[in-house]
Amino acid sequence: MKRVIIGLSGGVDSSVAAYLLQQQGYEVIGLFMKNWHDDSVTISNECPWLDDSNDAMLVAEKLGIPFQTVDLSEQYKERIVDYMFNEYEKGRTPNPDVLCNREIKFDVFMKIALELGADYVATGHYCRKGTIEKDGNEIYQLLAGVDDNKDQSYFLCQLSQEQLAKSLFPIGELTKPEVREIAMELDLVTAEKKDSQGLCFIGKVKLPDFLQQQLKPKEGIIVEIPSNQGVFNQETPQFDSEEEKLKYLSRKIDYKVDLGKVVGKHQGAHYFTKGQRKGLAVGGTVEPLFVIDTDVKENVIYTGQGKNHPGLYKKVLFITNEELHWVRPDLALEANETMQVMARIRYRQSLEEAILHKVESGLYIEFKNFQSAITEGQFAAWYLDDELVGSGVIS
Repeated sequence: MKRVIIGLSGGVDSSVAAYLLQQQGYEVIGLFMKNWHDDSVTISNECPWLDDSNDAMLVAEKLGIPFQTVDLSEQYKERIVDYMFNEYEKGRTPNPDVLCNREIKFDVFMKIALELGADYVATGHYCRKGTIEKDGNEIYQLLAGVDDNKDQSYFLCQLSQEQLAKSLFPIGELTKPEVREIAMELDLVTAEKKDSQGLCFIGKVKLPDFLQQQLKPKEGIIVEIPSNQGVFNQETPQFDSEEEKLKYLSRKIDYKVDLGKVVGKHQGAHYFTKGQRKGLAVGGTVEPLFVIDTDVKENVIYTGQGKNHPGLYKKVLFITNEELHWVRPDLALEANETMQVMARIRYRQSLEEAILHKVESGLYIEFKNFQSAITEGQFAAWYLDDELVGSGVIS
């Protein structure tokens, strides 16, 4: 009998996943990951991880599976929290959920599971795993979940073949309403529990509040750049090569304070991210202001009016070789090769047509349509049909 260790989070998805594995004849063991316990950070007086671990334990009891808690908070702090602060200080916007899967669930947690004699690790993600034969080798595919509305393949975009080989995603063939229905029938305590929002470690705390406790506030100015500013209407130069053109189109516009007017003050450029509208607290504009860039060195936030402001839009982004990852290494491009794909630059975005261009120094993604708020530090992921084949950090 194959042994599966499932990460029970205290939510409905992993609860139902555990039940389905049982039905499929696996020996199932539930493990709750405790990722966070720095009391100075819990602003809310609720301590969500206690409720969650309790719910996970009740589910395990109900299903009659062994259960234990593992404390990964040290690795979590090192690999996720410290990394995030580092990124924010550089003015980039990291994605904690993607990192949590790559570094914690499918690495630290997976190693613990394998030491406990597991054949597989399972999670309650809405995605599927495929297996194909190629040149006599088994190759694993990361496929989108059947529920379009809940597909979470994006969050697993950094997984490797080795990690996929040992992973199971029991609810990938189901929709969220079907999962809830199963939980209701089983009378699981998590059946009607709301989906957890936000980071996978701070419970109910909002990211800016959390950051504000860690990164020191530093007053700076908010500058509004008019949409008819010359930097947006430059003549496109002639290019000697495709790569030069891509480099030009993916460039970061170098904003200066004298290109616009000062419209307000802020408490630290590192708290803001491109495309952000909330929290600027500047009134009196015809259309709402959006962040079009932040300069953490000079501590200036550049903004523009309205969601159609040209400062928000680009068609091309770049990923360095160091931050380029192929879930399917057999499909990796060589320099000067291209590939037609569907791609997204954030979780909730619909897939967009794009072309990958591999160059010596990395990879360009050229979208067919302009994309709003391409944000450094976030992950871009690309698909062939419903298979996620690669991803990378936007640089």
